Parts: sequence; C-alpha cells; structure tokens
Amino acid sequence: MCSVKRLLLVLACVMSFGALAEENIAVIDVARAIFSTELAKQRQEEMQSESQFSSLQAKYDSVGADMQALQKEVEGKALTLSQEQAGEYKKKMEYLRADMELVSRKLQAEIKELQNRIMQELQPKAMESLKELVEEGKITLLLQREAVISASPEKDLTGKLVDRMNKKTK
Repeated sequence: MCSVKRLLLVLACVMSFGALAEENIAVIDVARAIFSTELAKQRQEEMQSESQFSSLQAKYDSVGADMQALQKEVEGKALTLSQEQAGEYKKKMEYLRADMELVSRKLQAEIKELQNRIMQELQPKAMESLKELVEEGKITLLLQREAVISASPEKDLTGKLVDRMNKKTK
C-alpha cells in the first residue's frame, strides 16, 4: 500500500514538472527599463542643464570643498589650537554640514520630482510595450525581477522592453 502512495506521489510530481515545462516564464524590471530609455536619459540631461539644478549642484560642490579646506586647516593647526579656537572651527564645520544637508535635500527633491514625471510619462508606453512582448513571446508567467532569486539572461525581458519603448518614443 505504501509503495502505491509513493508511485502516485512520484507521478504527481512528474506531471507537475511537465506542466511547468510547458509554462513560458519571464522576468522584468519595469522601473529599470523606463529609466534606461533614451527619453528618460534626455529628461535627466535637460534637468542637469537647468540653471536651478546646476546652481544647487554648484552650491553642494562649493560647500563640500569648503568643508574639506576647513578640515585640512584644522588638521594643520590641531596641536596649536586653543579650546576656544577649536570650538569656533567646530561651529563653522557644523554650519557647513547643515548647509550641505539642506542643499542635498533640495537636490534629492528635484531628482525625485523628475523621476515621478518620467514614470508618469513613460509608464503607459511601458505597459503597452510589455503587453505586446508577453503576447509575442507567449509568456504565461511574468515575474518582477526583484522577486526572483535567479533567472537566466534570456528569461529577462528588460532589455527588450527598453528597445521597444525607445522605438515608441522617438
């Protein structure tokens, strides 16, 4: 009786593996595809050339350079500084750090806004292109790349999605 159960279990496993073999499974990283398109890259370049963003980036670089210069100055004078002088340098460094954090938050907000605009602009094209790829490839199971531990490169549709979206957005 026990061998009959084992035989049935083995048959069930073999049949389920056969069903899986008939499945056409693929993986996709839609966000990476969207941000890899030529249009997304163009939008990023446009933002970087805008005066507001470039002035923020220049301010960030300037404050960073000021911090490095102040740190070198402190290191060079470390042995001869009084407590009062050391306190002044510490205060200057804290002000610079606060300036850098503020500018960094502004830059991050600009980047986040751009990412949202790109997603809103390109997501409909991505979904349309993805639907076409699924139909053409007779994909029966499509998984997000982040949810997959391992997949062979030919199962990843991300590159094909980028190519198709580039054609649709020209």
